[in-house]
Amino acid sequence: MTSTIDPKTIGQPAKRHHKRSPTGYLPDKDKSGKEIWPRGDEKTWKDNLRGISNDVPKITKSIVNHVQTTLARQAYNLDDQGAYEAVALSVRDNLIVNWNDTQSFFTRKAPKRAYYLSLEWLMGRTLDNALLNLGLKEKYKTGVDKLGFNVENLIDEERDAGLGNGGLGRLAACYLDSSASQELPVWGYGLRYRYGIFQQLIGPDGSQLEAPDPWLQHLNAWEIPRFDVAYDVRFYGHAERVDNGKAVWSGGQEVVAIGYDVPIPGYHTRNTNNIRLWDAQPKRGFDLNSFNAGDYERAVDSSNSASNITSVLYPNDNHMVGKELRLKQQYFWSAASLADILRRFKNLEKPITEFPEHVAIQLNDTHPTLAIVELMRLLVDDEDLSWEKAWNIVTNTFFYTNHTVLPEALEKWPVPLLQHLLPRHMQIIFDINLFFLQAVEKKFPDDRDRLARMSLIQEGTPQYVRMANLACIGSRKVNGVAELHSHLVRTTILKDFVEFYGPSKFGNVTNGVTPRRWLDQCNPLLSALITDTLGIAKSKWLKDLDLLKGLIKHADDPVFQEKWRTVKQANKERLAHFVETTLGVKVNTKAMFDVQIKRIHEYKRQFLNLLGVVHRYLLLKSMKPEDRKDVNPRVVFFAGKAAPGYYMAKLVIRLIVNVARVINADKDTNKYLEMLFIPDYSVSVAEVLIPASDLSQHISTAGTEASGTSNMKFCLNGGLLLGTVDGANIEIAEEVGEENVFFFGHLTPQVEDVRHAHLYHPVPVEERSPALANVLNEISSGRFGPAPDFEPLLNTVRQHDYYLVSDDFDSYLAALELVDKAYKDKKGWVKKSIITSAKMGKFSSDRAILNYAEEYWNVEQYKLE
Repeated sequence: MTSTIDPKTIGQPAKRHHKRSPTGYLPDKDKSGKEIWPRGDEKTWKDNLRGISNDVPKITKSIVNHVQTTLARQAYNLDDQGAYEAVALSVRDNLIVNWNDTQSFFTRKAPKRAYYLSLEWLMGRTLDNALLNLGLKEKYKTGVDKLGFNVENLIDEERDAGLGNGGLGRLAACYLDSSASQELPVWGYGLRYRYGIFQQLIGPDGSQLEAPDPWLQHLNAWEIPRFDVAYDVRFYGHAERVDNGKAVWSGGQEVVAIGYDVPIPGYHTRNTNNIRLWDAQPKRGFDLNSFNAGDYERAVDSSNSASNITSVLYPNDNHMVGKELRLKQQYFWSAASLADILRRFKNLEKPITEFPEHVAIQLNDTHPTLAIVELMRLLVDDEDLSWEKAWNIVTNTFFYTNHTVLPEALEKWPVPLLQHLLPRHMQIIFDINLFFLQAVEKKFPDDRDRLARMSLIQEGTPQYVRMANLACIGSRKVNGVAELHSHLVRTTILKDFVEFYGPSKFGNVTNGVTPRRWLDQCNPLLSALITDTLGIAKSKWLKDLDLLKGLIKHADDPVFQEKWRTVKQANKERLAHFVETTLGVKVNTKAMFDVQIKRIHEYKRQFLNLLGVVHRYLLLKSMKPEDRKDVNPRVVFFAGKAAPGYYMAKLVIRLIVNVARVINADKDTNKYLEMLFIPDYSVSVAEVLIPASDLSQHISTAGTEASGTSNMKFCLNGGLLLGTVDGANIEIAEEVGEENVFFFGHLTPQVEDVRHAHLYHPVPVEERSPALANVLNEISSGRFGPAPDFEPLLNTVRQHDYYLVSDDFDSYLAALELVDKAYKDKKGWVKKSIITSAKMGKFSSDRAILNYAEEYWNVEQYKLE
């Protein structure tokens, strides 16, 4: 669709963006400083601009009002879904009051703000979290009970937000919770996907099936449409260079970004931060001429094309249409967010050169890297800055978090696609690259290999843009997410950049998790026990997690150990109930609960875990019945989604399900070994699995997992860690003591040597690990389903074995034997569990977000007055 829209309007507020006062949220003031109210009687306004009363009668009145007016329902036909919506709307009223006050407060104080750009926000459910953070759960529980409902049942009615998939999005959600709880002026930006990544179903043959995830099919009480916040975003067209490096970008397709705000309450504070999500809408939604001519498909083509941008989280990019849509998502979100940030800055009426003094932008991985290029475009083309001044602003504004050291996982985009979709941005990328390589050449003359490695452009047919390189040179600082990971970033994929810039640009911020959701909310029994045992207010230790160390002195107390064991047992019973009601399967709650829940990927090695389970099963089958009585019963849980186009990962799921069917049906052994795959893994499912775990597995090939955060959640809830010396596992062991962690496998420095040996000096699996060879042969025999279907998966181990499954297998079995031995010592195990929880203070996301604020963004805490 072509247009004659003035290119200067792109990235500027659309016409529907209503005019605000210069300060954005506050009344104007006269020369004496007195507030000028927009209309009406000032006293009348101020008398009614007050907080909401939260005694139980007012709460019930608020809920009933929402039932009658907002939902237009009657008491006699109100079901749990309707009651949930009314309660959520009532709680949202509290959030909005605090949210408005927070935004006004920050506008008045005008502090430096940080903006967290994440393509995923794995929020989970909001109602329970909001009630706990607001300190209103008991009052709402009483009020809801008086209305004839159960608040826990209503919490279960909420559907998980379909805005994220894995650890990247959950980390972002934890950081926004912590930024509000620590009273930091931080906003998040993302996309308002109408469908989540997919709903995972398991087919009759055990295969993963993907169904749409229409998470917005019911009322979403937690989003606030901001139709007054709208920006035009352009795609395609052509860019014509003019004077001094500037260009005019015109033509193409224009889409409008509409803001939807999600208030994020802080814990034990009125500070309420915000995530602004962008919805894509057409500039002109309906072609009446085409409709009148009978061409009905063309009449809505523009509308459909625009809405596709925010239709689904991570469209399958195994084809060019999917790649283009994903790139559209990234630019649409980056451009709208930059336009919004720039508008807010301009309300301060400061010179544009002071932008980095008021704004810090954190790139959560490389997905938002186009924001670097977009800010250059805005500054050079629209603000008429010289290239040098613009680049100085950009490189002092952005900060980049790297989440991987796997070269194959580093994001890159074909140059022809970028030129087609974003012609002006491709020009800017070429210019950035030219000036950057000139600087590299000056520092390292005649080093052509170095220039090729550091270039933003990877040569080939086609050429590719390396987004990690762009994020690195366009950011003020770069960080990894665990000590080992940050070291690997500095010494491998970004080694050349460290040598060019110096080490001070490259740091580490070990990930963290919010204890509000991942202890207090998901494990209320343990939270209550901790509060009672420490003898201090919950509100205190939940914001200073190091206080958990006070539990250590109780670790040998038999009375406290029994209370701790009782809590764990209750959580196992809760998980067992969940499994029975969702899968129709009963599990032995007296057994050890062994859990691995992650995105399914070869480097995370769910396959290694599965092969260990098969080995255990074969061993049990070979035993005499009387010998099995000494075996420690175990229930193994798997959960996680595989990307729709990831063949090997989907094959792992299929084999897990098929092996589980055989093991669970075997009456000889199922008293001692059961295995389950929990479909459609989500935050809410994790909140049930994690508190129930005795053991959790984090067994990635050494040097491949950046950090992990599920390892932190399990340990915080008293689950012991079985893992490789990788990611944050190392730092967890340093904190809790290696005697409370079960390590195995090759170390990171050995991995490349082992891979080299596989390639040039191959040794058959039978020689590397006879036990593993036996397991593989049993699977090949058809014992666990159609053998030919699983041969491609088995061959990944029998042949080059890139992820070292065969090399680590015997060490893995030895670690499992240590686990069994330790678990038989019930008192010793509980002591390990207590100490593990007690020493997890470092891994609060509060610590991590304060690290970013102090050492990266230079952002200060401001408590709402």
